[in-house]
Amino acid sequence: MSPVKVLFIGGTGTISSACVRRALDVGMDVFVLNRGSGTLRSVPKEAHLLRADIHDPEAVKKALRDREFDVVANFVAFEPEDVRADIELFAGRAKQYVFISSASAYQTPPARIPVLESTPLRNPFSRYSQKKIECEDVLVQAYRESGFPATIVRPSHTYDRTTIPTVGGWTVVDRMRRGKEVVVHGDGTSLWTLTHHVDFAKAFVGLLGNPRAIGENYHITSEEFLTWNQIIGHLADAAGVSDPKIVHVSSAAIAAADEGWGGALLGDMKHSMVFDNTKIRTAVPEFVATIPFATGAREMIDWYDADSSRRRLDEKFIAATEFLLETYRPRPR
Repeated sequence: MSPVKVLFIGGTGTISSACVRRALDVGMDVFVLNRGSGTLRSVPKEAHLLRADIHDPEAVKKALRDREFDVVANFVAFEPEDVRADIELFAGRAKQYVFISSASAYQTPPARIPVLESTPLRNPFSRYSQKKIECEDVLVQAYRESGFPATIVRPSHTYDRTTIPTVGGWTVVDRMRRGKEVVVHGDGTSLWTLTHHVDFAKAFVGLLGNPRAIGENYHITSEEFLTWNQIIGHLADAAGVSDPKIVHVSSAAIAAADEGWGGALLGDMKHSMVFDNTKIRTAVPEFVATIPFATGAREMIDWYDADSSRRRLDEKFIAATEFLLETYRPRPR
Protein backbone atom coordinates (compact mmCIF):
# COMPACT_ATOMS: atom_id res chain seq x y z
CA MET A 1 0.00 0.00 0.00
CA SER A 2 1.48 3.33 -1.06
CA PRO A 3 1.89 6.07 1.58
CA VAL A 4 -0.58 8.93 1.84
CA LYS A 5 0.62 11.75 -0.39
CA VAL A 6 -0.08 15.06 1.36
CA LEU A 7 0.54 18.66 0.40
CA PHE A 8 0.87 21.18 3.22
CA ILE A 9 0.35 24.78 2.16
CA GLY A 10 2.36 26.78 4.69
CA GLY A 11 4.11 24.15 6.75
CA THR A 12 6.40 26.31 8.89
CA GLY A 13 3.92 27.92 11.29
CA THR A 14 3.27 27.14 14.93
CA ILE A 15 0.70 24.45 14.14
CA SER A 16 1.67 23.33 10.66
CA SER A 17 5.33 22.66 11.49
CA ALA A 18 4.34 20.03 14.03
CA CYS A 19 1.85 18.50 11.59
CA VAL A 20 4.52 18.22 8.88
CA ARG A 21 6.85 16.51 11.35
CA ARG A 22 4.13 14.11 12.51
CA ALA A 23 3.11 13.23 8.94
CA LEU A 24 6.71 12.37 8.11
CA ASP A 25 7.09 10.31 11.28
CA VAL A 26 4.07 8.15 10.44
CA GLY A 27 5.38 7.51 6.92
CA MET A 28 3.41 9.90 4.73
CA ASP A 29 4.85 11.27 1.49
CA VAL A 30 4.99 14.95 2.42
CA PHE A 31 5.12 17.96 0.11
CA VAL A 32 5.31 21.52 1.46
CA LEU A 33 4.30 24.52 -0.64
CA ASN A 34 6.00 27.52 0.95
CA ARG A 35 7.24 30.88 -0.24
CA GLY A 36 10.38 30.46 1.90
CA SER A 37 10.13 33.60 4.02
CA GLY A 38 9.92 31.91 7.43
CA THR A 39 12.85 32.14 9.84
CA LEU A 40 11.79 30.40 13.07
CA ARG A 41 11.06 26.97 11.66
CA SER A 42 12.46 25.22 8.61
CA VAL A 43 10.99 22.53 6.38
CA PRO A 44 12.41 19.10 7.30
CA LYS A 45 14.83 17.73 4.74
CA GLU A 46 12.72 14.58 4.33
CA ALA A 47 9.86 16.63 2.86
CA HIS A 48 9.59 17.75 -0.76
CA LEU A 49 9.78 21.55 -0.75
CA LEU A 50 7.89 23.41 -3.47
CA ARG A 51 8.68 27.12 -3.63
CA ALA A 52 5.74 29.40 -4.38
CA ASP A 53 3.40 31.92 -2.81
CA ILE A 54 -0.08 30.38 -2.70
CA HIS A 55 -1.49 33.80 -3.66
CA ASP A 56 0.48 33.76 -6.94
CA PRO A 57 -1.58 31.43 -9.18
CA GLU A 58 0.99 31.13 -11.96
CA ALA A 59 3.84 30.36 -9.56
CA VAL A 60 1.68 27.75 -7.80
CA LYS A 61 0.76 26.01 -11.05
CA LYS A 62 4.42 25.95 -12.06
CA ALA A 63 5.46 24.49 -8.69
CA LEU A 64 2.70 21.87 -8.58
CA ARG A 65 2.91 20.89 -12.25
CA ASP A 66 0.57 17.93 -12.84
CA ARG A 67 0.90 16.43 -9.36
CA GLU A 68 -2.14 14.97 -7.65
CA PHE A 69 -2.49 14.43 -3.90
CA ASP A 70 -4.40 12.29 -1.49
CA VAL A 71 -4.65 15.28 0.82
CA VAL A 72 -4.15 19.04 0.57
CA ALA A 73 -4.06 20.94 3.87
CA ASN A 74 -4.05 24.73 3.69
CA PHE A 75 -2.83 26.52 6.83
CA VAL A 76 -2.74 30.00 5.29
CA ALA A 77 -6.27 30.48 3.95
CA PHE A 78 -7.93 33.40 5.71
CA GLU A 79 -10.30 34.88 3.13
CA PRO A 80 -13.24 33.29 1.27
CA GLU A 81 -11.38 34.13 -1.96
CA ASP A 82 -8.47 31.95 -0.79
CA VAL A 83 -10.80 28.98 -0.39
CA ARG A 84 -12.55 29.55 -3.70
CA ALA A 85 -9.18 29.61 -5.45
CA ASP A 86 -8.22 26.33 -3.76
CA ILE A 87 -11.48 24.68 -4.80
CA GLU A 88 -10.80 25.63 -8.41
CA LEU A 89 -7.17 24.51 -8.19
CA PHE A 90 -7.60 21.19 -6.38
CA ALA A 91 -10.99 19.90 -7.50
CA GLY A 92 -10.23 16.60 -9.21
CA ARG A 93 -6.58 16.51 -8.11
CA ALA A 94 -7.01 16.06 -4.33
CA LYS A 95 -9.03 13.33 -2.63
CA GLN A 96 -9.32 15.43 0.54
CA TYR A 97 -8.96 19.15 1.22
CA VAL A 98 -8.41 20.22 4.84
CA PHE A 99 -9.16 23.79 5.83
CA ILE A 100 -7.74 25.13 9.08
CA SER A 101 -10.42 27.31 10.61
CA SER A 102 -10.49 28.52 14.23
CA ALA A 103 -12.35 27.66 17.42
CA SER A 104 -12.79 31.42 17.84
CA ALA A 105 -15.48 31.05 15.17
CA TYR A 106 -17.77 29.41 17.70
CA GLN A 107 -20.56 31.35 19.36
CA THR A 108 -18.93 34.09 21.44
CA PRO A 109 -19.71 34.20 24.30
CA PRO A 110 -20.75 30.54 24.29
CA ALA A 111 -24.30 29.83 25.48
CA ARG A 112 -23.10 26.56 26.97
CA ILE A 113 -19.92 24.69 27.69
CA PRO A 114 -18.33 22.41 26.85
CA VAL A 115 -18.31 23.56 23.25
CA LEU A 116 -19.29 20.93 20.68
CA GLU A 117 -18.79 20.90 16.92
CA SER A 118 -22.53 21.56 16.70
CA THR A 119 -22.17 24.81 18.66
CA PRO A 120 -23.30 27.69 16.39
CA LEU A 121 -20.67 29.74 14.60
CA ARG A 122 -20.97 33.40 15.51
CA ASN A 123 -18.37 35.85 16.75
CA PRO A 124 -19.58 39.45 16.54
CA PHE A 125 -16.31 40.81 17.97
CA SER A 126 -13.56 39.41 15.73
CA ARG A 127 -13.26 40.08 12.00
CA TYR A 128 -10.65 37.30 11.77
CA SER A 129 -13.19 34.81 13.14
CA GLN A 130 -15.96 36.13 10.90
CA LYS A 131 -13.78 35.54 7.83
CA LYS A 132 -13.03 32.00 8.96
CA ILE A 133 -16.79 31.42 9.21
CA GLU A 134 -17.22 32.78 5.68
CA CYS A 135 -14.50 30.41 4.48
CA GLU A 136 -16.29 27.49 6.10
CA ASP A 137 -19.54 28.50 4.41
CA VAL A 138 -17.84 28.39 1.01
CA LEU A 139 -16.52 24.88 1.68
CA VAL A 140 -19.81 23.54 3.03
CA GLN A 141 -21.58 24.81 -0.07
CA ALA A 142 -18.95 23.22 -2.35
CA TYR A 143 -19.28 19.90 -0.55
CA ARG A 144 -23.08 19.95 -0.79
CA GLU A 145 -23.27 21.06 -4.40
CA SER A 146 -20.37 19.21 -6.03
CA GLY A 147 -19.00 16.81 -3.43
CA PHE A 148 -15.77 18.75 -3.00
CA PRO A 149 -13.99 16.58 -0.36
CA ALA A 150 -13.61 19.13 2.41
CA THR A 151 -12.67 18.59 6.04
CA ILE A 152 -12.75 21.53 8.45
CA VAL A 153 -10.47 21.65 11.50
CA ARG A 154 -10.84 24.26 14.24
CA PRO A 155 -7.78 24.72 16.47
CA SER A 156 -8.18 26.60 19.70
CA HIS A 157 -5.19 28.29 21.37
CA THR A 158 -2.33 26.12 20.11
CA TYR A 159 1.25 27.00 21.05
CA ASP A 160 4.86 25.97 20.68
CA ARG A 161 7.99 27.09 22.52
CA THR A 162 8.11 30.39 20.59
CA THR A 163 4.56 31.54 21.40
CA ILE A 164 3.88 32.71 24.95
CA PRO A 165 0.07 32.60 25.22
CA THR A 166 -0.55 36.03 26.72
CA VAL A 167 -1.13 39.38 25.09
CA GLY A 168 2.28 41.02 25.47
CA GLY A 169 4.21 37.77 25.12
CA TRP A 170 7.72 37.89 26.57
CA THR A 171 7.10 41.34 28.03
CA VAL A 172 4.81 39.76 30.64
CA VAL A 173 7.54 37.31 31.69
CA ASP A 174 10.11 40.10 31.82
CA ARG A 175 7.88 42.16 34.11
CA MET A 176 7.40 39.24 36.48
CA ARG A 177 11.15 38.62 36.65
CA ARG A 178 11.71 42.27 37.48
CA GLY A 179 9.18 42.07 40.31
CA LYS A 180 6.73 44.31 38.47
CA GLU A 181 2.96 43.89 38.39
CA VAL A 182 1.18 42.28 35.46
CA VAL A 183 -2.41 42.84 34.40
CA VAL A 184 -4.80 39.89 34.12
CA HIS A 185 -8.27 40.44 32.69
CA GLY A 186 -11.40 40.02 34.79
CA ASP A 187 -10.73 38.25 38.06
CA GLY A 188 -8.46 35.73 36.34
CA THR A 189 -10.81 32.78 36.89
CA SER A 190 -12.28 32.30 33.41
CA LEU A 191 -11.23 28.95 31.95
CA TRP A 192 -8.99 28.70 28.92
CA THR A 193 -7.76 25.76 26.86
CA LEU A 194 -4.13 25.60 25.72
CA THR A 195 -2.89 22.87 23.39
CA HIS A 196 0.73 21.99 22.61
CA HIS A 197 1.31 21.83 18.86
CA VAL A 198 2.77 18.32 19.11
CA ASP A 199 -0.45 17.10 20.72
CA PHE A 200 -2.54 18.86 18.09
CA ALA A 201 -0.55 17.18 15.31
CA LYS A 202 -1.38 13.69 16.62
CA ALA A 203 -5.08 14.22 15.98
CA PHE A 204 -4.69 16.31 12.84
CA VAL A 205 -2.53 13.80 10.99
CA GLY A 206 -4.98 11.07 11.96
CA LEU A 207 -7.60 12.87 9.85
CA LEU A 208 -5.43 12.92 6.72
CA GLY A 209 -6.57 10.32 4.24
CA ASN A 210 -9.31 9.31 6.68
CA PRO A 211 -12.52 8.74 4.66
CA ARG A 212 -14.78 9.32 7.66
CA ALA A 213 -13.48 12.91 7.86
CA ILE A 214 -14.82 13.98 4.45
CA GLY A 215 -17.62 16.52 4.84
CA GLU A 216 -17.00 16.78 8.58
CA ASN A 217 -15.69 19.41 10.97
CA TYR A 218 -13.63 18.90 14.12
CA HIS A 219 -12.01 20.93 16.83
CA ILE A 220 -8.75 19.63 18.28
CA THR A 221 -7.72 20.71 21.76
CA SER A 222 -6.25 19.39 24.95
CA GLU A 223 -8.52 18.74 27.91
CA GLU A 224 -6.47 20.73 30.38
CA PHE A 225 -8.63 23.69 31.31
CA LEU A 226 -6.75 26.42 33.18
CA THR A 227 -7.73 29.75 34.67
CA TRP A 228 -5.72 32.75 33.53
CA ASN A 229 -4.35 33.06 37.05
CA GLN A 230 -3.04 29.50 36.70
CA ILE A 231 -1.56 30.23 33.26
CA ILE A 232 0.35 33.20 34.67
CA GLY A 233 1.38 31.02 37.61
CA HIS A 234 2.86 28.33 35.33
CA LEU A 235 4.78 30.95 33.35
CA ALA A 236 6.06 32.49 36.59
CA ASP A 237 7.17 29.09 37.93
CA ALA A 238 9.02 28.32 34.70
CA ALA A 239 10.70 31.74 34.85
CA GLY A 240 11.80 31.25 38.46
CA VAL A 241 9.30 33.73 39.93
CA SER A 242 7.73 32.43 43.14
CA ASP A 243 5.13 35.11 43.73
CA PRO A 244 3.91 36.96 40.61
CA LYS A 245 2.22 40.27 41.28
CA ILE A 246 -1.14 40.20 39.53
CA VAL A 247 -3.54 43.11 39.21
CA HIS A 248 -6.99 42.28 37.88
CA VAL A 249 -8.63 44.73 35.47
CA SER A 250 -11.91 44.31 33.61
CA SER A 251 -11.71 43.39 29.95
CA ALA A 252 -13.79 46.46 29.07
CA ALA A 253 -11.29 48.74 30.79
CA ILE A 254 -8.39 47.06 29.02
CA ALA A 255 -10.18 47.46 25.68
CA ALA A 256 -10.71 51.17 26.37
CA ALA A 257 -6.99 51.59 27.05
CA ASP A 258 -5.62 49.46 24.21
CA GLU A 259 -7.70 48.46 21.19
CA GLY A 260 -5.50 45.54 20.13
CA TRP A 261 -5.26 44.03 23.60
CA GLY A 262 -8.96 44.56 24.15
CA GLY A 263 -9.87 43.00 20.81
CA ALA A 264 -8.06 39.80 21.72
CA LEU A 265 -10.01 39.67 24.98
CA LEU A 266 -13.51 40.64 23.86
CA GLY A 267 -13.44 38.43 20.78
CA ASP A 268 -11.82 35.44 22.44
CA MET A 269 -9.88 35.27 25.70
CA LYS A 270 -12.40 36.94 28.01
CA HIS A 271 -14.78 34.02 27.80
CA SER A 272 -14.38 30.56 29.30
CA MET A 273 -13.75 28.08 26.49
CA VAL A 274 -13.89 24.38 27.33
CA PHE A 275 -14.22 21.78 24.59
CA ASP A 276 -15.70 18.32 24.24
CA ASN A 277 -13.29 16.25 22.10
CA THR A 278 -15.50 13.19 21.69
CA LYS A 279 -15.83 13.66 17.94
CA ILE A 280 -12.10 13.86 17.17
CA ARG A 281 -11.34 10.95 19.49
CA THR A 282 -13.96 8.89 17.67
CA ALA A 283 -12.35 9.67 14.30
CA VAL A 284 -8.77 9.29 15.62
CA PRO A 285 -9.00 6.83 18.56
CA GLU A 286 -5.27 7.01 19.29
CA PHE A 287 -5.43 10.74 20.02
CA VAL A 288 -4.56 11.69 23.59
CA ALA A 289 -3.13 15.09 24.56
CA THR A 290 -0.25 14.37 26.94
CA ILE A 291 1.76 17.60 27.26
CA PRO A 292 0.58 19.82 30.15
CA PHE A 293 1.05 23.57 29.99
CA ALA A 294 3.51 23.43 32.89
CA THR A 295 5.83 21.54 30.54
CA GLY A 296 5.09 23.87 27.64
CA ALA A 297 5.84 26.91 29.80
CA ARG A 298 9.29 25.53 30.65
CA GLU A 299 9.96 24.96 26.93
CA MET A 300 9.04 28.59 26.26
CA ILE A 301 11.25 30.08 28.96
CA ASP A 302 14.19 27.87 27.95
CA TRP A 303 13.82 28.95 24.30
CA TYR A 304 13.69 32.66 25.11
CA ASP A 305 16.53 32.41 27.64
CA ALA A 306 18.76 30.69 25.08
CA ASP A 307 19.05 33.82 22.90
CA SER A 308 18.79 37.40 24.12
CA SER A 309 17.63 38.59 20.69
CA ARG A 310 14.37 36.72 21.26
CA ARG A 311 13.59 38.65 24.44
CA ARG A 312 12.20 41.77 22.78
CA LEU A 313 9.97 44.06 24.81
CA ASP A 314 6.74 45.61 23.54
CA GLU A 315 6.91 49.28 24.50
CA LYS A 316 3.31 49.95 23.49
CA PHE A 317 2.15 47.09 25.70
CA ILE A 318 4.29 48.38 28.56
CA ALA A 319 2.72 51.83 28.27
CA ALA A 320 -0.79 50.36 28.27
CA THR A 321 0.06 48.20 31.28
CA GLU A 322 1.43 51.12 33.27
CA PHE A 323 -1.63 53.21 32.46
CA LEU A 324 -3.96 50.43 33.62
CA LEU A 325 -1.96 49.87 36.79
CA GLU A 326 -1.96 53.53 37.63
CA THR A 327 -5.70 53.71 37.05
CA TYR A 328 -6.92 50.44 38.53
CA ARG A 329 -4.25 49.28 41.00
CA PRO A 330 -5.92 48.71 44.41
CA ARG A 331 -5.08 51.60 46.74
CA PRO A 332 -3.97 50.89 50.28
CA ARG A 333 -6.53 51.90 52.88
